[in-house]
Amino acid sequence: MEQLGEPPIEEEIPPTFEDFPEIAQDAILIFNALGNRIIAEGGFIGKDYTNLPLLMEHFKIIDKEVLLDILVWLESQTIEKNDARLKKEYDKMKRK
Repeated sequence: MEQLGEPPIEEEIPPTFEDFPEIAQDAILIFNALGNRIIAEGGFIGKDYTNLPLLMEHFKIIDKEVLLDILVWLESQTIEKNDARLKKEYDKMKRK
């Protein structure tokens, strides 16, 4: 819109990290700090939650249930994205 010389439409502007509530910001940071569990045949299969208690203490998380809900949602989205990527690669190889 800026290149066209038009003002941006507020509803179409994607949210920034700071637009999310603090618990969501913390969950994203914790999610990225957790290790990944990966297998050769299937790629990403989930997060390694070994360090979660330490990270929750570091971020001073009070609402643990909401944090866990967000982490599980982020993990499921990452797994779905990985599965879609693998399927696309498999289909591409199958066509050759």
